[in-house]
This record gives sequence, structure tokens and C-alpha cells, in this order.
Amino acid sequence: MNLFSPAEVAQNYIAIGKNKVNTPIGKMLLLAVLAGVFIAIGGIASTTAAVSIPLASVSKLVSACIFPGGLTMVLLAGSELFTGNCLLTIPLLEKQITVSGMLKNWIVVYIGNLIGSILVAAAVVFSHQISLFDNALAVSVISTAAAKCALPFTDALIKGILCNFLVCIAVWISFAAKDVAGKIIGLFFPIMMFVVCGFEHSVANMYYISAGLFAKAVPAYAQAASAAGIHMDGLTIASFLGNNLLPVTIGNIIGGAVCVGCAYWYIYVRKPK
Repeated sequence: MNLFSPAEVAQNYIAIGKNKVNTPIGKMLLLAVLAGVFIAIGGIASTTAAVSIPLASVSKLVSACIFPGGLTMVLLAGSELFTGNCLLTIPLLEKQITVSGMLKNWIVVYIGNLIGSILVAAAVVFSHQISLFDNALAVSVISTAAAKCALPFTDALIKGILCNFLVCIAVWISFAAKDVAGKIIGLFFPIMMFVVCGFEHSVANMYYISAGLFAKAVPAYAQAASAAGIHMDGLTIASFLGNNLLPVTIGNIIGGAVCVGCAYWYIYVRKPK
């Protein structure tokens, strides 16, 4: 059989989660930086592929078909992604890790993901990669970031829940597969769905909004965005952290740790009393 059953995936993840929590902090941070880089590269690649397509729905679909490459690198090349690590509630509920161990992993990995995302955002802006298509790519980068920062708190929270529900399902399916092809195929559709629906992923947003902030600071890009009617006043570090990253992160934790991790622990691992 080329698949682990859901019950086997749940049991396997207990050992995986223990290894994640017991990874030395230096290695954990570096693995997290790499995951931030991988997701950010998936972000800029998906934007670049879709930006010149005039029909919005088709553009969104093309973007959604490219973005799963980021999680493919995360899972197959080896790295630590905060949103996927929300599944650590499974070994936590089995008392194989501690709350402090889980929180240590989440905090270190979150910081590492942020560092990796910002590095790629700075690289694509200051290398002028986003000047492609006569600055249309830069306009798209700024527009995306501004729109994310303008989301109402509740909208961002709920979209964060929906997003990480799908991301953790994608991770779960990839763990079910025993070969590389199965892992890639399994993770593709849930990730494609969250992107095409416009749900909110905290680590992806670390890249998208950082890139928008960097691009806004480049006069040529800011002028192009202004000429396109993009309102950039709300695109600030404060709105990045408070309006988007805070509610989206909370939503991602609920969607991944509770809706997937706790639910599957209860279904497949919890022993009846």
C-alpha cells in the first residue's frame, strides 16, 4: 500500500512532533529561515506568473497553481514552517511534548519564517526583479500588500482559520504518501484552494506585505502604484503587524492547531476511557 492510513499518520506525527520540539534552537531557527524563503519564493513566483493575465479569475487560478511549489520545498527539502507546526497539538495532547516545548518551537519558527520572508522580499525589490512588465509587477506587489493591511480584523481572522485548516490538511495528506510524487500531488490541491479563495496565510503575508513595504519605499514603484490608483497610506509596519499579522496568526493557530490537530487527535489517537 502506497499510503499510510489517517490513524497511522496521526501516530507517525507524534514522533515527528517530538523531533521538531527537541531540535536544537540554532538548527530550528535556520530551518525556519529556509521555510520562510521557500514560501516567499512561491509567493513571488505565483505573482510573477499571474500579473499580466487580464481576467482576474484566470490570473488567480494561475497564481494558485504556482504557489504550492513553496510548500513542496518546505516538506521535501526539509524546513520548519509555523503554520504546519500547528499540528504539534497532537503530540501535546498525547503528553509526548510540553506546552513550553510547543511554544518554544512556535516562537523560534515564527521568527525564523519572518526573517526568511523579509530576506526574499528585500531581494526581489532591490534586485529590481519586480520591475518586470514595465513595473506592473511592482504595482501588483504594492496593491496586494495594501489590500491585506486594509482587511477588517474579523475578516483576517476567519480567512486565517480557513487557510491553515487547508494548509494542515495538505501537510497531513503529504505525510500519508510514501513517495515523492504522492506527497506533491497530495499537498497541491488544498494549497491551490486556499490561494484561489484568497484565504490568509501568516508566513506568506510576511513576504507579501514586506515586499509591498519595500516597494513603496522605491520612488519609481510608488509612482507607478499611485498612477494605477493604489492607496498606500494604510500600508505601514503598524498595519502590517496589527491589522494583518496578528489576526491572521491567531486564525492560523485556530485553523491548524484546533480544527485539524485537536480534531484528528480526538478521532485517531485518543484512547477511550
